[in-house]
Amino acid sequence: MQKNFRNIAKVSLVLVYMVIIAGAVVRMTGSGMGCPDWPKCFGYYIPPTDISQLQWQPEFNYNEGQVIIREESLWVAKADFTTARNYDKVNWDKYERHDYAVFNALHTWIEFINRLFGALAGIATLFLALASISFWQKDKKVTLISWLVVFGMGFQAWLGATVVYSVLEPVKITMHMVMALFIVALLVYLIYKTDSSSKNGKYDKKVTLTIWIALGLTLIQIVLGTQVRQFVDHQIDLFGENAKDIWLANPSIQFYIHRSFSILVVLINLYLAYSISQKRLGYSKINWVLGLLLIEVITGIVMYYFDFPFASQPLHLILAAFLFGIQFYLVLEATKGIRSQKSL
Repeated sequence: MQKNFRNIAKVSLVLVYMVIIAGAVVRMTGSGMGCPDWPKCFGYYIPPTDISQLQWQPEFNYNEGQVIIREESLWVAKADFTTARNYDKVNWDKYERHDYAVFNALHTWIEFINRLFGALAGIATLFLALASISFWQKDKKVTLISWLVVFGMGFQAWLGATVVYSVLEPVKITMHMVMALFIVALLVYLIYKTDSSSKNGKYDKKVTLTIWIALGLTLIQIVLGTQVRQFVDHQIDLFGENAKDIWLANPSIQFYIHRSFSILVVLINLYLAYSISQKRLGYSKINWVLGLLLIEVITGIVMYYFDFPFASQPLHLILAAFLFGIQFYLVLEATKGIRSQKSL
């Protein structure tokens, strides 16, 4: 199993990033409440495609847990039963976790696909944990972190449920994103840790500290970005999805902090790239960091000055997640350099 472990870890990482991409599309399309219950969707494992499937029907077989929309509320079947000709309230419990009862087929299926990727990522990480048992004698840390990923995915699923139950409470959305990045970091660590072909890099204390600072700034910037997105969501609720030109007409203070903070992020990474080059440390991933930063800045400018073109918002978030993963890889390279130097 050790031979396939790293490939399984890579597949798991790709699937986790697919979940992040799907989540970004969910935010872009406003599909967060496309499935108002969890883990099912309107009480179905395969969600409905038409509103008629959620309307009460006479002489129809309903299963326990199935949901209908009636009187602008969700109602859940108490047990398996067949309806009579007239609606009987005794067979139904009102859904109490929230009062959101809107069906939009597009939103429902976008959210369902997001959850499907989450389930696939969960299965992949479970296989990863099982494969990691073969490392127990050789490197217990690999096994322990692999199982931590599994528990992290479980916690992430629970966070996803709380996001739905809170009707997209901003703080919970931010926690959901930060937890996804934590899982990315663990998987990147496992991939790097089990790479037998990796070479020990040179160590420079100042550069290592700068890499840690750059990673921390990126994480802060992502959190600030989620807060800006929350403000935009509020503007959408106020002015509608077609009023893109006024979403940031009177931006919040978080927007200005996020925009100004990006300058610091760019400068610290440019300085880092210069230092790595001058000292010939060989950390080639810094080129990926600079490339992602360039596109990230461009997408930010495009969103502000061109009124949020299609796909600019999810692309901005996805690039930030990729940036975080690569910067964490740089941290591992620098840390391995420290271990290598101490062993000399």
